[in-house]
Amino acid sequence: MKTASSWILLFFVALTVAGLFAFYQLAEAAQNKYAVVYEQDFSDDDAMNDFQFSDPSAWRLGKTDEGEGYLDLYGKSQYGPPHTSPRNIALLTDKMVKDFVLDLELQQTGEEYGHRDMCVFTNFEDPANYYYTHIASKTDDRAHNVFIVDDSPRIKISHKTTEGHKWSNGDWHNVRIKREGDSILVFVDDMETPIMEAKNGELGWGYVGIGSFDDTGRVRKLKLSAPEYREGDKKKSHFKKAEKK
Repeated sequence: MKTASSWILLFFVALTVAGLFAFYQLAEAAQNKYAVVYEQDFSDDDAMNDFQFSDPSAWRLGKTDEGEGYLDLYGKSQYGPPHTSPRNIALLTDKMVKDFVLDLELQQTGEEYGHRDMCVFTNFEDPANYYYTHIASKTDDRAHNVFIVDDSPRIKISHKTTEGHKWSNGDWHNVRIKREGDSILVFVDDMETPIMEAKNGELGWGYVGIGSFDDTGRVRKLKLSAPEYREGDKKKSHFKKAEKK
C-alpha cells in the first residue's frame, strides 16, 4: 500500500516528465521552423543562373574526381567595390532571407599566407550594405572575423573568434552560418561549437553568397534554411559591370 508521501513523489515525478516532454516538443518545433528554401549541388549546367557575380569571368563550374559538382572561383575579379570590402562575390539572387541557417562546403585553392581566406556573405542588400564572414588562416582586425559593410569600409563586429583556420590543401570544410535576431554564429567542421560569434541587428532582409576577399576557392552542397523567405530579384543588376584592366 502506497503512503501519502509516495503518491506525492510520484506526482512530482510525473510533473517533471511532462515538463521535459513539453520542453523537447518546443525545442523540436523551434528547430523545425527552419525549412529548406533553396538547395544547390552545382551539378547542372544552369546552376550559375541563380547567381550574380561581381565579375562572371572569375567563376566557372567544375566536378570532383567522384563527379560531384562545385562552383569554382578560379580568377581575380576585376571589380571595385564602393568601400573597402571583398572583391570576389557570387550572390545567390534566387531567395532573400532575414533569419536563416546556411550550410555549405568550402575548399580553399590558393597559397598559404596569413589572410588566406574564403568569405560567406549574408543579409546582402546592395554592394554597400551587408555582413560577411571572413574565414582565414590567422586572425586580426581585418581577417578571420565577422564584418559589416554599412555605407562605409568594413568594420569588425564579432566579439569571439579563434586564432585562425587551417585550410590545408584539397580538403573540403563544412561551414554553417546561423543568423537569428541580432545573433550571428559561425561553425566550421565542428557543428556544436561556433568559431565566431557576433551581435548586430542593423541589417534585415537580403541575399546570401560566397567568395573571397582576393583569393581563390570552391563551394559545393549549398543549403539555405529559413523560417520565411522572399523571392529574389534575379533581373536586377546587383553589381556594376567589371572594368577590365
